[in-house]
Amino acid sequence: MTCHLRMKEQDESVQWINGVSRFTRLMVPALAATVFLILIINLGVSLSETLKHLSVTDSLSRSLTSIKCSLEQIINNSSGLDGCCPPDWKLSGLSCYFFSHSRMSWNNSRAWCEDHESHLVILSSDRDWDFVTRHSVPDFFWVGLSDWRTGMWEWVDQTPYSMDSRRWGPGQPDSWTGHGLGPGDEDCAHLHRDGRLNDRHCIHQMRFICQKLSGDP
Repeated sequence: MTCHLRMKEQDESVQWINGVSRFTRLMVPALAATVFLILIINLGVSLSETLKHLSVTDSLSRSLTSIKCSLEQIINNSSGLDGCCPPDWKLSGLSCYFFSHSRMSWNNSRAWCEDHESHLVILSSDRDWDFVTRHSVPDFFWVGLSDWRTGMWEWVDQTPYSMDSRRWGPGQPDSWTGHGLGPGDEDCAHLHRDGRLNDRHCIHQMRFICQKLSGDP
């Protein structure tokens, strides 16, 4: 009888231990999932707050730029039509121009300009040419002119280009294929050291000029 009771007690003890073990196996993942969920929620709140702070900072930066522009117009006795440009951009007429110091391929230059709310420069008037070449000479700069898309020269906004030989170097464009830079000829235009245009393989690395309307961020 005593032996039977002891065996019964042992069985009940084992069952209790097994029950606790199953409970523990169930609770640990549940607790881990709960902690993970809490961390995600806190992280989401943190990211949301960070984005709000960044938005406020960007808004303040734009406001300060606008105030700075207004003060410069008052100091220089100029009208609001003259517009304003971001730091390191140069104003001419209603456009802002950025003359890069870094060197990139034509496509990467175009992408850089677009990432900064602008485009590779479009030279549509004598005034544009005079201003740009005054700041580009004596270095090479990509401009927004190419013929890779259709075989016909056009600006980056797909405006057709009317050939003007006085703007090109002697014998240019020549679509030279002996450049050793891979397949294709010279499909992209740049300003040469003398301020005239030359065609070159688009993969070549050189400085570039971005353009956008003054007053744009």
